[in-house]
Amino acid sequence: MATSDNQTPDTSKRTERGLLITMGLIVVAVAITAVIGFLCLNTSQDILEGQAEGTLVRVSGKMPGRVVEIYVSEGDTVKAGDTLVHIHSSVVEAQLTQAEAMEDVARAQNRKVDAGTRIQIIQTATDLLAQADAAVTITRKTYDRMQRLYSEGVVAEQKRDEAKAAYDAAVAQRDAARSQLSLARAGAQEEDKQSTAAMVTAAGGSVDQVKAILEDSYLTAPCDGTIDQIFPHVSELVALGAPIMNILRTDDRYVVFNVREELLPDFKTGSRFTATVPGLGMKDIELEVYNIRDMGSYATWHATKTTGDWDSRTFEVKARPLDANTGLLPGMTVLRKK
Repeated sequence: MATSDNQTPDTSKRTERGLLITMGLIVVAVAITAVIGFLCLNTSQDILEGQAEGTLVRVSGKMPGRVVEIYVSEGDTVKAGDTLVHIHSSVVEAQLTQAEAMEDVARAQNRKVDAGTRIQIIQTATDLLAQADAAVTITRKTYDRMQRLYSEGVVAEQKRDEAKAAYDAAVAQRDAARSQLSLARAGAQEEDKQSTAAMVTAAGGSVDQVKAILEDSYLTAPCDGTIDQIFPHVSELVALGAPIMNILRTDDRYVVFNVREELLPDFKTGSRFTATVPGLGMKDIELEVYNIRDMGSYATWHATKTTGDWDSRTFEVKARPLDANTGLLPGMTVLRKK
């Protein structure tokens, strides 16, 4: 029993020592874990994440109508000038027919004015003048005879006055006939010619306007790119200026980063840096900053402390790849290590 009592204190000490060692190991493990976590946290903060973007060109037309045929599909690669869609409008075609008919009328009227008075009208005016000259001759002779007879006292003064009135009327009629002949030979006035010429120009402008609208019955690609999205289906009606499809430009890719202002010294317009694209197998690409824009108050990082801290604004930084053939696609994540 004495031996057993002597061993008990030693066993207790060893147990306590084991507990202390275990607790120490646990504390060390927790400390190591905390350090590793802190280091990992700092590492994630050293990575700035951006997103690849591309310029979308919206294809639309100025002719309302029905979609007859779509010559491309989403994902197709097109070149500038390739035909994309055919739109038909019977209303616009009817307007073209009407405008062309009005132009024909205006041209006919202009030709009529330029041609002058018809020969039959001139001949009629000439005959009327000849008749008026003959009437003047006869009434002049009658008036002279009545004047002599009045002087001899054979006829009354009233007869002489009647002959004089008939002569004056014949002279006036002859002058009017001469004026009509002069107008017939001169043709239309210069103002009339200018007016009909202006009508021809206006009618031609109406035709050109409708033809310009009809040119959009076949819409073509404005640039090289990829068909991103098609909105209408065949047989659907589209309105004036309605979007038909979007084209993603081939030659315009860029990356957008949202950068807090304390990091802006690393991003200056024209500066270059290397970034990694996970979607391309962690490929490194060279980027050049070309635009920096304030994102506004909604993107401000507000300080949580009442003292010793400050609000930080966020800026949108855009950068283009130096190599246009990197394979970068819109939506890809781009990482920049600080």
